[in-house]
Amino acid sequence: MLGVIFSVIAGMAMSVQGVMNTRLGQSIGTTEANALVQCTAAVLSLAALAVYRGGSFAALAETEKIYWFGGVLGLVITITVMLGIKDLSPTVSISVILISQLTVAAIIDALGLLGSEKVPFVWTKFAGLGLMIGGVLLFKCK
Repeated sequence: MLGVIFSVIAGMAMSVQGVMNTRLGQSIGTTEANALVQCTAAVLSLAALAVYRGGSFAALAETEKIYWFGGVLGLVITITVMLGIKDLSPTVSISVILISQLTVAAIIDALGLLGSEKVPFVWTKFAGLGLMIGGVLLFKCK
């Protein structure tokens, strides 16, 4: 149940953050807003690290090097969400993002990529994606 609660909070935060970052970017510039957002996150992450330590940086040497680059995706995510929301409405942009996330997650599951356990991509998942795409098209209709 905690996973569902955390996922709901993450989805809510991502939607609000996307709009906030877009408005900030419209005011000060997209790359400037991204730098401010990323720096704020870095400072708060270091503060949280000072209070709570649940792991060890020493284990980094044994971790696959590709996993070190997740932060690069944070940069891509922040900028592309701001640009998407600027060009679309928040609802349509976030809907497209969700469809993209679900599709890529399903591919990762189906192929067992990045150390994930394989989960078959059955017809019901195709149907679910189709329904989501239909929903975005309905939102887009005026």
